[in-house]
Amino acid sequence: MNETPTLLVVEGAVARPLRLSFDDLAGLPAADRVDDVSRFHPTRKGSGVTLEAVLRLAEVAPEARYIMLHADRDDFHVPAPLDAVLAEGVVVFHLDGGPLDQAHGGPIRFLIRNPAACRTDELDECSNVKYLSRIEVTTGRGRDTRPTTDAEHAALHEKQG
Repeated sequence: MNETPTLLVVEGAVARPLRLSFDDLAGLPAADRVDDVSRFHPTRKGSGVTLEAVLRLAEVAPEARYIMLHADRDDFHVPAPLDAVLAEGVVVFHLDGGPLDQAHGGPIRFLIRNPAACRTDELDECSNVKYLSRIEVTTGRGRDTRPTTDAEHAALHEKQG
């Protein structure tokens, strides 16, 4: 991969751990790109690539069942069932000709195009992770730091700004 700064690490139950830069993500084929995420999330901006494309590069192990979405900046961690989210996940990294800024959840934001299509109670609005730094492919469900009450949810969004 390129020598530019790493935006996203992909590790765990994969044959090829990755350290992806903006240029690496931007260099994925047009067929793997998702332009204008506001088409399915009207309040979100940016463009990216499919989760499927990123995990294809990493060569996910057959026994993998989950991905852990890690936002190390906020110590925020969300497990997502791999089968449910693979076709719906988007790695958003690009906005207006450059990197996705922090005001929009960058440098990487994970979005689920259509959570209803995932058909699982394990995913919710907080599964759309801001400031994503790592995707860890796992065989089991890992640590989940999503808020469990309305007060915790409000505090999380207050902290993130």
